Amino acid sequence: MSSTSSVPSRVCLARVQGTIGPATASYLNRAIQEAAGQGAQCLVIELDTPGGLLDSTKEITQAFLRSPVPTVVFVSPPGAWAGSAGCFITMAADLAAMAPSTSIGAAHPVGIGPGSEKQDEAMKQKLENFSTSYIEAIAAKRQRNTEWAKASVRDSAAITAEKALELHVIDVVAKDLPDLLTQIDGREFNGRKLATAGASSVPIPMSAREQVFQIIAHPQVMLILMLVVMYGVIGELTSPGAILPGVAGVIALVLLLYLGSVLPMNLAGLALVAVAIALFIIDVFAPTHGILTAGGVVAFFLGVFMLFDRSEPYLRLSLVWVVPATVVTALFFIFIVGAGIRAQRQPAQSGAGAWVGRVVTALEPIDRGQGRVFLEGEYWNAVSDAPVEAGQAAEILAVEGLTLKVKPVVHSKEVPS
Repeated sequence: MSSTSSVPSRVCLARVQGTIGPATASYLNRAIQEAAGQGAQCLVIELDTPGGLLDSTKEITQAFLRSPVPTVVFVSPPGAWAGSAGCFITMAADLAAMAPSTSIGAAHPVGIGPGSEKQDEAMKQKLENFSTSYIEAIAAKRQRNTEWAKASVRDSAAITAEKALELHVIDVVAKDLPDLLTQIDGREFNGRKLATAGASSVPIPMSAREQVFQIIAHPQVMLILMLVVMYGVIGELTSPGAILPGVAGVIALVLLLYLGSVLPMNLAGLALVAVAIALFIIDVFAPTHGILTAGGVVAFFLGVFMLFDRSEPYLRLSLVWVVPATVVTALFFIFIVGAGIRAQRQPAQSGAGAWVGRVVTALEPIDRGQGRVFLEGEYWNAVSDAPVEAGQAAEILAVEGLTLKVKPVVHSKEVPS
């Protein structure tokens, strides 16, 4: 007589919200491996995204296509959207599901990739053709509606969950996760029948590293990092030895370079920001009654405003960020940097350097070889190219070690030391 023990089935659950980027791709790759390692029936990805980067989207779809565990994308909760990159990811899953009151589509490509500016018509057409063929291949692989998939790219078509089910864009409409697991129970993928009804769900959260990079991969953070780099580096140059501004600037620069490699930036915007900084600094050294500073303010505002592609909501940098950044930067260069540079250019106010120009009284005759004066409570050796009589006033020309170089003050009375 034999007995069998029933082991409850499990599904793994990953949640993706916000922009699709390198952190998302890393997270889903790891989630697939963890789900396979746990022997999960499938990996369910709850998705709500306005879109993201093409490179990261390709990495995710490739991970889905080679996944050893069935992948289920569930556009959820109600009100969620699988837009742009999210449409590609949903179509690439083994099973695509949506909650009521959700939508999918609008996958038309925009300027994507580092350094992308407004593209010419030929480049736009190439990108559109590639995206169309790419989503068509994905839809055909998963036996979904290829005509609608192409329309989502070419015409920015978007539909509701119910319409998507009717057009065979997705496979299931489910009100929540338990309903989804009940509906997909018994479906077969790659010769494997799912047993998901009543299965326990095991969340796979983002790691701390993935969360950090997901948070900082936004235009607002890039703007803040850019300001920290500027203020830190210039602060270190104007106040050598302060250390903290330089360290903060270098750390911000490293993060900025990383984000600049994954988020699309407009090179013309960067150039305008550089021009603005140059104008601010030049106006400090060569005062032009504020003309260059005014030009710098305009250049900085336009540069930051153009820095990112405004056609995508998740890449938009609003005036709420642009205007304060412009004002703070202008004030920083006008008052802080300007005051620091002007202070360095002023003559010394204390120490030996401040004695140049002082008038002292010769205690004994001064010539090129010897002489003495009394200054600041001390006796000093003094020399002069022109003879100075004892008791005559002399002006200090330079301080050379412990000797003062002086010259006689003609037609002046004795002055107290």
